[in-house]
Amino acid sequence: MRESLKKLLAPALFVAALAFPLASEAQANHQHCRSGSVNARQGQQTARIRQGVRSGELTRRETQRLAAEQASIHTQEAFYRRSGGEFTPRERARVQRELKQSSRHIYRQKHDGQDRH
Repeated sequence: MRESLKKLLAPALFVAALAFPLASEAQANHQHCRSGSVNARQGQQTARIRQGVRSGELTRRETQRLAAEQASIHTQEAFYRRSGGEFTPRERARVQRELKQSSRHIYRQKHDGQDRH
């Protein structure tokens, strides 16, 4: 019983840990999401993943894959911001493109008919 509980909670905790720093910023920047704020968009996507975990729409493996994709995008954005001292329009466009693709992945996984139950 304890092992099964750990298996169910592990993906949820992973996503929550990933989302925690982004969630507060996403709420603060909610109005800026349409203007192209990368952090706001990342926060929105992380919230969508968490909602999918809570509702059971996402399996453990889907959650892990989506969370890893979000972490990779976040790492890439951080690298761009550190290198060269500025986040160029070209780098921003690349991150936005990857976020758009990630958004499609989240949608597809949440609506693919598989669920945790």
